[in-house]
Amino acid sequence: MPTTKSAAKRLRQNTARRTQNRSLKRDMRTQQKRVEQAIAAGDLAQAEKEFRITVKKLDQAACKRVIHRNAAARTKSRLSARIKATKAKG
Repeated sequence: MPTTKSAAKRLRQNTARRTQNRSLKRDMRTQQKRVEQAIAAGDLAQAEKEFRITVKKLDQAACKRVIHRNAAARTKSRLSARIKATKAKG
């Protein structure tokens, strides 16, 4: 338990931030899975639609420093490459 008032406030802030960050990360990962599932199903139109939403969520998370901006860029690049590879096959 915190001893000082400032430590108690930090605990409250950290708890609130952790909750928000977890929620953001969970939404981001769920959206990535939707893109992966659409690619696996071969539904390119749906994959591209979900990809646009995923890019937005990744950028928001990177902007809020929930994830590193390079991690967001890397993830976007990999998903985009998978969509392009699927287009080239079919």
